[in-house]
Amino acid sequence: MDSSDSTHNSTPPPSPAKDIFILSGQSNMAGRGGVVNKHWDGVVPPQCSPHPSIHRFSADLNWVPASEPLHADIDSKKVCGVGPGMSFANAVKDVVGEVGLVPCAVGGTAIAEWARGCHLYENMIKRAKKAVESGDGRIRAMLWYQGESDTLSKHCVDAYKVKMEKLIDNVRQDLALPHLPIIQVAIASGEHKYMEKIREIQKAIDLENVVCVDAKGLELKEDNLHLTTEACVELGQMLAHAYLTHFGSNPKDPEILLSVTTKICCREDPKRPKWLL
Repeated sequence: MDSSDSTHNSTPPPSPAKDIFILSGQSNMAGRGGVVNKHWDGVVPPQCSPHPSIHRFSADLNWVPASEPLHADIDSKKVCGVGPGMSFANAVKDVVGEVGLVPCAVGGTAIAEWARGCHLYENMIKRAKKAVESGDGRIRAMLWYQGESDTLSKHCVDAYKVKMEKLIDNVRQDLALPHLPIIQVAIASGEHKYMEKIREIQKAIDLENVVCVDAKGLELKEDNLHLTTEACVELGQMLAHAYLTHFGSNPKDPEILLSVTTKICCREDPKRPKWLL
């Protein structure tokens, strides 16, 4: 073998094109499934198993094979466990092909901390841009699960709608994706009395290409705040159903013009999801 052959064979293969999804919000997106007394039990359901076509953008801005806990190096001050991200990825991979997940969620954060100019927001935008630059791919949607920290006061409630709509607008502007699909989760829990008010606001947001998935009724851990591992699996599948139903009909066409008003995907009972389309 001559030197030119050796050089050619040592060249790494090109990174496969990815459909990229931003995972953001607070602890129930970061994942607390299986975490008890600050220890993760290590149980990974089959629906959350690693797969060669599922990739994760790490804290040091590299694409790596995805596995639970997805947010371990992002929400690093807390113990992370199973979240909805891997279940989502496994549910969409057969349709979209290569999946790239960009974890950005941090537990205990209020919507005000995700304003443009704040560290969490700027880091999310930086990570999303670097994820595209670091491999051949396109951002397909942002999955957003946040709001528990805004159930504290009427002041938080009164500001929530404006702040959430501004967040959506800012993300689309800063990523230069004016029609970027946003799949928002209506919270399933909250430590304070304004939980239902926040849920009402989340379900009522009426912007182009914004879909709401309702987590109410999903199983909670003993803390009555965080989703169980099984609930995270189900939520991931609900998010996948919402994405494929509203935005996944032609995921490989970058010029597709989407125009979907707010829809609500909710559970009818503990055993069977009902999709209100």
